[in-house]
Amino acid sequence: MTSSKQQSNFLHQAFDLQAGDIVEVTLDAPANVLLLDPANFSDYESGLSYRYHGGHAETSPVRLSPPRPGTWHVVVDLGGYPGSVQAVVRIFRDQGVESTA
Repeated sequence: MTSSKQQSNFLHQAFDLQAGDIVEVTLDAPANVLLLDPANFSDYESGLSYRYHGGHAETSPVRLSPPRPGTWHVVVDLGGYPGSVQAVVRIFRDQGVESTA
């Protein structure tokens, strides 16, 4: 997906992910859950067009897998709407859960 809306308030965490890893995001309210590579995260922060994996989540948890190994940014935002959201991110690797944030 592609978007160009600048976000001023968002939750963010970067992870070193491998092929086959699963990112699980648990939310306490509906929100956008995005998985971005470093270049697209930079564009996201700058309000430029960016490409992402994921989208608007009405139910939780959300599970995403990176399309290739590397640094990936997990972003949770409300799409510019008022409100608040809390999120817990867990990374599942072949050996089990590795990290939480």
